[in-house]
Amino acid sequence: MRIIPAIDIIEGKCVRLSKGDYDTKKVYNESPLEVAKLFEGHGIQYLHLVDLDGAKSKHIVNHKVLESIASKTNLKIDFGGGLKTNEDLHIAFESGANQITGGSIAVKDKTTFMGWLKNYGPEKIILGADAKDEKIAVSGWQEESDQELVPFIKSYQKKGVNYIICTDISKDGMLEGPSFELYKKILSQTKKVETLITGSGVEDKEVLGIKLIASGGISDFEELPKLAQIGCEGTIIGKAIYENRISLKQLENYILENG
Repeated sequence: MRIIPAIDIIEGKCVRLSKGDYDTKKVYNESPLEVAKLFEGHGIQYLHLVDLDGAKSKHIVNHKVLESIASKTNLKIDFGGGLKTNEDLHIAFESGANQITGGSIAVKDKTTFMGWLKNYGPEKIILGADAKDEKIAVSGWQEESDQELVPFIKSYQKKGVNYIICTDISKDGMLEGPSFELYKKILSQTKKVETLITGSGVEDKEVLGIKLIASGGISDFEELPKLAQIGCEGTIIGKAIYENRISLKQLENYILENG
């Protein structure tokens, strides 16, 4: 399971929110680049970078921070927040993003999102499935939609989406543990069955259908092996790192032990 620390940006600074509420903003570092270099120094290879100004403004804002981190580290960055147009996407990839996450756009403008998927491929485009009470939330979590979480994911799985970041908003930033049962439910309902013809006849083989990245609520190190065990492909860790609930040394050792 990939370890993916998060850096959320407001006004160019590294911040964290609770349950997506901008009024709970806490600044942890004035320099996101400094934080990214610290992660890289502990063997971390991936970064989840969120433009919270962009999410609120509905267009990319902090692409210079992305460009700085991408050019001065070797981290593989997935970038999200406010990506609404083809121009936003172009700026994100030109600024050094390896992948982008589309959340609100996948709800409100499916045609554009599917265009991205077709043009860039499923390895570059992540579906952001952020939910509260198993209903999809959009616009930096400022709005709830009437779309059910699992059917929403399954509908895009059928259209070729491979990577899903699922955040349970009620858990995000609360340090109360992730939504294990929700992730089990998603994984169980998105598994694929392949029919194989073997020497002994025809048999069905169950294979993983999506690459699910768990996000929200991570509170201590012991939760990570549990997420790996249920089949999560990656996990995004934010406040637990910044509040020293999980040390970078623990993450470094986990990466070394698990390849």
